[in-house]
Amino acid sequence: MVDHPGRDRVDGGWWPRSHDLVVELADLVDHFPARLGKVGWASVSRPDWAVAPPRVAVADGYVKVGWLPQADDHVVRLKTAERAVFYLLVVPPDFTDDQGAEALLAASTHGNKHCAADILDLVTEHPDVDPADRWTDNGTTWWGPHAVAPSFHPARSGG
Repeated sequence: MVDHPGRDRVDGGWWPRSHDLVVELADLVDHFPARLGKVGWASVSRPDWAVAPPRVAVADGYVKVGWLPQADDHVVRLKTAERAVFYLLVVPPDFTDDQGAEALLAASTHGNKHCAADILDLVTEHPDVDPADRWTDNGTTWWGPHAVAPSFHPARSGG
């Protein structure tokens, strides 16, 4: 799990279902695991969003929003009130269910060393691959009995 963020290239994944940052970021923050801290800041990559407002309303206030200073395509950086920083792969909203599930699983696999753009490139190169065959997650599938993968899935630790 992301109890120790920063050990992998990305700490998990997020699959927004539209290009509306205000709606999607509010949903992510409102459903972010409470045990990881309250998100107060988000930095997004320019290629993923047309507009980034200075702040987004969430269930219990606002989240400050800015652009990532580097050219990290398909990444969102979240900073909590406790100053923990999480880097999440942003899965494009137009991915198929199989591509999105594979990308989320790859981003959440402990020990991943691929940058976000490389993960998405690998997923789109082989669109018919079963994600459970390419990426491992402690020997189990993370989505359980549900037919649709969740939009956010944090990485798990090896222990």
